Amino acid sequence: MAFPERNLFVRGMVKSLGFKQAYVYYDRAARFAGESKYPLRRMLSFAWDGVTSFSVRPLRLIMNLGLLFILFSIAVIVWALVIYTEGRTIPGWTSLLVSVWFVGGAILTALGIIGEYIGKIYKEVKRRPRFIVDDTVGMKAHLHDMDNLSELPADK
Repeated sequence: MAFPERNLFVRGMVKSLGFKQAYVYYDRAARFAGESKYPLRRMLSFAWDGVTSFSVRPLRLIMNLGLLFILFSIAVIVWALVIYTEGRTIPGWTSLLVSVWFVGGAILTALGIIGEYIGKIYKEVKRRPRFIVDDTVGMKAHLHDMDNLSELPADK
């Protein structure tokens, strides 16, 4: 089995293989000497690698946020038009407010849709196996038949 991708997140790979796992709980003593050489910035980078190596959820979050902005902007449009008809607005305020919220939501939604396509491409180019075969039964005879396919007559 091969995982030919360059940015391997080994902790995620082990979990995705599907082997049985167990947790070992222990009480960790205080550090004996010195300080950790693994700063917070590096830990956050490691966590982000874990999220982006196995998920396209951040991309979906952007699309959902864009849709939420569009829904919110529709509510704001209704509210702003009511305020406008009552004459309680500054000239140009309503159109500016409506356009900023709606266009912002539309842009985020479009970016999310593009992100979905990029996420699908990303999953494909990693070339991870689609499934892992745990056990085979009776495969030797089948594999032998597959080896003999070249001996079949071409007319059939």
